[in-house]
Amino acid sequence: MEAAVRLIPAVTLVLLSCFPAAESSRRDVLELGDADFDYLATEHETMLIKFYAPWCGHCKKLAPEFDRAATRLKGTVQLAKVDCTAHSETCARFGVSGYPTLKIFRNGKDSAPYDGPRTADGIYQYMKKQTGPDSVLLKTEEHLHTFMDHYDASIIGVFSGADSPRLSEFVRAAGLLRDQFRFAHSVELKLGEKYGVNSECVLLFRPPRLANKFEDSVVVFKDYLTIGSLRRFIRDNVYGLCPHMTVENRDRLRVRDLLTAYYDLDFHHNSRGSNYWRNRVMKVTSKYSARGLTFSVANKKDFLSELEEDFGLGTSDGGELPFVTIRTKLGHKYTMREEFTRDGQSLERFLDDYFSGLLKRYVKSEPVPERNSASVKVVVAESFDQVVNDPDKDVLIQFYSNSCPHCKKLELVYKELADTLLSDKKMVIAKMNAVENDVPSGYDVQGFPTIYFAPVGRKDEPIRYEGARELKDFLKFLKREMSHSLVDGGSKDEL
Repeated sequence: MEAAVRLIPAVTLVLLSCFPAAESSRRDVLELGDADFDYLATEHETMLIKFYAPWCGHCKKLAPEFDRAATRLKGTVQLAKVDCTAHSETCARFGVSGYPTLKIFRNGKDSAPYDGPRTADGIYQYMKKQTGPDSVLLKTEEHLHTFMDHYDASIIGVFSGADSPRLSEFVRAAGLLRDQFRFAHSVELKLGEKYGVNSECVLLFRPPRLANKFEDSVVVFKDYLTIGSLRRFIRDNVYGLCPHMTVENRDRLRVRDLLTAYYDLDFHHNSRGSNYWRNRVMKVTSKYSARGLTFSVANKKDFLSELEEDFGLGTSDGGELPFVTIRTKLGHKYTMREEFTRDGQSLERFLDDYFSGLLKRYVKSEPVPERNSASVKVVVAESFDQVVNDPDKDVLIQFYSNSCPHCKKLELVYKELADTLLSDKKMVIAKMNAVENDVPSGYDVQGFPTIYFAPVGRKDEPIRYEGARELKDFLKFLKREMSHSLVDGGSKDEL
């Protein structure tokens, strides 16, 4: 008994020590309400505020990530939250209509919506970039060199004085774009002399790690400065001839037709080796960049799942040599099957074939079914054009996923529809697994099931089906949209 008594305090101490960390994490998130919002928010230069409802499932999922981020950002950026069920006045004032809504505040004023990641690490990394002024003041040439010697690009404005109207416009632009780019400014015009300018201008310094002999490392903007013109200048020049594509910037790069060379790129630990293959891509770039194709390099490890999913690349494919793809803005995909040669000749041949229209598009597809006699026709990517784009037939196609419960619920009704219309030789009821097959452009599939109707004469303008999912609803829709009279096989439903 005595031994048991001695154990109790030890166990109690262990249990108590489990709670303070979680509790302190929650205390790092400031709670704001209608009565004290303005007073407390103005005390902090930068805040990330979460507007939430206690019953919201997404809010509950975000809460522990938000709490952990608050602890990591303590002393740098204050994280706060507002319960909109208890403080509706504040939430209405800032236009909160859904939960959770995250907003960045500066000195108590709504500055920008938060559109970054919603994990603890993602919130931490995103908000670290939000600290400090929108544009850093540089007083000396040493300050300028220190700022531009960075992993990322630097946009530096040089102005004649603190009262320059161009400076105020530059700082406004920096406030809007600071989550994407780094900004600094100086009121010493002499800092621009080294770069061949002696009047107010903006200097764009590409990252030193990407310096090369094929393009200038510094680009000068001298046009009339507005937020729009500066945004366009940065967009058109910041990436250069062959940028380093990352998970963060890939969407911005893919607004154009893009060639990417994937390999073991690591500018942090092996800058020379990383630039070896990049320089070989750039040597070829100068011959083709004027033809509407942009170029990039990327770390293969960062995009392995995407390469496997979109291009059928195995983890060992290519070895140490780059794996080259082209992805157009319409979603068409091509892969270079020839081994990347160090002289760049294989890449040139690949590009010549691409621009000559000789390359076959890479399409992720299940095998074309040997037998396809069921009333609901199975379509795969390789047979999509033959079946769905048949110029003589109207086609209703369902995009589904095997794991989707709504798709399984629809299965019986969809088969009944196909059976009902089986005698109509000008009508096809079809389905395609959108996880295992590439979805063609023109079909926006974000969830399952998604249903489209491709009528005769309008194959390039498929109609999305948004109605109810009962047999009579499908039949009513088809009767209205079909290019011919509906043959319903004796359906008892009144049309």
